[in-house]
Amino acid sequence: MKNSNAEINNPCIKEQELTYKCFNDHNFDKAACQLEIHNYKVCKSFWHSVKQQRIKDGLRPILPPVEDRESIKQEYFSKHHN
Repeated sequence: MKNSNAEINNPCIKEQELTYKCFNDHNFDKAACQLEIHNYKVCKSFWHSVKQQRIKDGLRPILPPVEDRESIKQEYFSKHHN
C-alpha cells in the first residue's frame, strides 16, 4: 500500500521508485542502475538546495507544495541551462 503523503514529503518519490524498481529488476546490481541512482541523487541535491534557499529567504513551508514544484524546476532550468 502506497503512502498517499509520500509525494508531499518526498519530491523525489518517482526517482526513488525507479531506482528501487531497477534494483529489483537487476538483483540489486548497482552497476546496472547507475542512471537511476544518478537521477535520484541529482533530484535529492536539487530539492535540498531549494529547501536551503527557502530557509534563507524565510519561506514556509520549507519544501514547496507539490503543485508548485514543476514551475520551480522549470524556472531553475530556464536560468541555469540556456
